[in-house]
Amino acid sequence: MNILTVSQLNTYVKSLLDGDRNLSAVYVRAEISNFTNHYRTGHYYLTLKDDAAAVRAVMFRSEAARLRFMPENGMRVLVRGRVSLFPRDGQYQMYIDDMQPDGAGALHVAFEQLKKKLAAEGLFDESRKKEIPRCPMRVGVVTSATGAAVQDILNILSRRFPLTTVVLCPVSVQGKDAAPQICEAIRRMNALRAADVLIVGRGGGSTEDLWAFNEECVARAVAASEIPVISAVGHETDFTICDFAADLRAPTPSAAAELAVPDSLEERGVLYGFEMRALRAVRHRLREERMRLDRLSGRANLHNPKAFFAPHRLVLDALSDRLDRSVQTALHRDRNRLSVLCGKLDALNPMRVLVRGYAIAEKDGRTVTDAAALAPGDEVSLHLARGSAACTVKSIREETP
Repeated sequence: MNILTVSQLNTYVKSLLDGDRNLSAVYVRAEISNFTNHYRTGHYYLTLKDDAAAVRAVMFRSEAARLRFMPENGMRVLVRGRVSLFPRDGQYQMYIDDMQPDGAGALHVAFEQLKKKLAAEGLFDESRKKEIPRCPMRVGVVTSATGAAVQDILNILSRRFPLTTVVLCPVSVQGKDAAPQICEAIRRMNALRAADVLIVGRGGGSTEDLWAFNEECVARAVAASEIPVISAVGHETDFTICDFAADLRAPTPSAAAELAVPDSLEERGVLYGFEMRALRAVRHRLREERMRLDRLSGRANLHNPKAFFAPHRLVLDALSDRLDRSVQTALHRDRNRLSVLCGKLDALNPMRVLVRGYAIAEKDGRTVTDAAALAPGDEVSLHLARGSAACTVKSIREETP
């Protein structure tokens, strides 16, 4: 009888599973549940299930990094991998090498996931969109220097608005290096303020060819650009994440060039129209002023200036008469008032009393009004109407009033 440890048993079962060629490359269609993205290691842990059963699965970081989409609970997928046993737990599980959405393609799922994520952040909101300048003097172009798109853009810009200067920043537009180069070009254009508007895009191609413009870093660089951005990727039926993040989407690179600058011929026509309107307005004003001048020149005042001043002279004479009457009336009223005041003042003059035979007695410089204030022998002064006299009191006589 052979007795095994648990570790030996699990190792033996693992060797059986690993040695089975039928389990070395298994394709399984299932629904994802219990999905965990282990951020520290980068591994994906999940459960694959159908209506009747479930199996645990893991996708290591090296394989997970190649996925174009993020697995989610409830997503139906088609996975390829091998079946083995994890000796520590004694559970068999599937080690996933590749995963594809069951139905829609991986790129489509990745596109929708990123679009939903950035939309939730408000990256596509209309309130964030910047206005494209009407007459940009510098147009920045971020695209491949060898593609047909750049030639179309240059031709249309030079034909429509020859005054503009084109600032080309060549980048790769497909492949793993494309997205970082596009982001760096947008950043550099903004740092140098090299353009008034940017055209970012490329010509048509497959979904894989256009994928650089679906990368999250490109969308964020476009949205963060202080220079207004026109997205011009592929054909009219192609939509990329860059289109939603840009301030304006053009269906093709050629259309982007037409949207970036005005047509000089049309602008010349507009200016000509303004010129004609201004000339008509000036001529109309001149006619009106000439007619007004003719009317004024026919007035009598211009031929006989004295006639213009005659009515004003009459008004002035009338005002002068009114002013004289007002002054005479005021003088007469004030003279009468002055006479009355003088009479009152004269009546109150003490000298008038002295003239009638009265005198004013003073002792030590003070007026004496009561005999009780004097004593026999006091020296007093008497002030008369004319002159004064020094007197000595011989006696006093007090009387009751």
